[in-house]
Amino acid sequence: MPVSVLMPVPVPVPVPMRAIKLFIRPMETIACGIARYGLRPLLFALMLFAHNTGLQAADITARVAPCTVCHGDQGRAGHDAYYPRIAGKPAGYLLNQLHNFRDGRRHFAWMTALLDPLPEPYLAEIAEHFASLTPPYAAPTAPKLTPGELEQGRRLVLNGDPSRSLPACTQCHQANLLGLQPAIPGLLGLTRGYVVAQIGAWQAGSRRATTPDCMARIAQKLRPHELAAIAEWLAAQPVPLRAKPENDRTAKLPLRCGGVPQGDDFVDDQPISPNPQRPAAAK
Repeated sequence: MPVSVLMPVPVPVPVPMRAIKLFIRPMETIACGIARYGLRPLLFALMLFAHNTGLQAADITARVAPCTVCHGDQGRAGHDAYYPRIAGKPAGYLLNQLHNFRDGRRHFAWMTALLDPLPEPYLAEIAEHFASLTPPYAAPTAPKLTPGELEQGRRLVLNGDPSRSLPACTQCHQANLLGLQPAIPGLLGLTRGYVVAQIGAWQAGSRRATTPDCMARIAQKLRPHELAAIAEWLAAQPVPLRAKPENDRTAKLPLRCGGVPQGDDFVDDQPISPNPQRPAAAK
């Protein structure tokens, strides 16, 4: 009896294009990651496969394991300057950043590959999970700038520069610099390199937020030496025990910011430059 009678010839089954893309895009991302970062992406690849094939565990801690590959255990921060702490950040802020990576306002191929197939309720669950965590902060770093340069950074953080319509960091991120619920992050516990890189990305236009992008407006007003002083001063500040974002619903912000709930009667009185340019270094 012919074998084909006992073993029917399999009929090709069409593969949905979405399934093909979900496989190819992560594979391209992983290949680029290995070329740039060595073998570290192999663990990322296994986690990414679990996400894209729906093999998530019931426990949210297991399902967010890919996040901790870069952002550290419990999201307390990576081992270098470019993977910030996400633990304890306001859930609204974290969700906004997931949207920004997914929708192309921020750019990092691994993040986009992870987020592309995930439904909105899952993104919200991830944000709520990390917002609820409170692992210890790392010790602050010793400053390398002169006392005068650090004092300039302190003044800009606490007072801004009214002559240039430059708000103080504390006007949005609160007097304790720990952020404001539900969508403004704290600035303490960040490395100097991360702060410089993110403000620089806003100045270059490679990082954006939903319109109106208030941080882009502020970043355009900062000179390079001012940015260095701000970042150095912030990185040198200790984080209080049991630090958490403020929950003051009456707090008034100096600018209207996309993704940050503000009342309908809010008045944005900060002038907007029609063609903002990155300021030159002071001579």
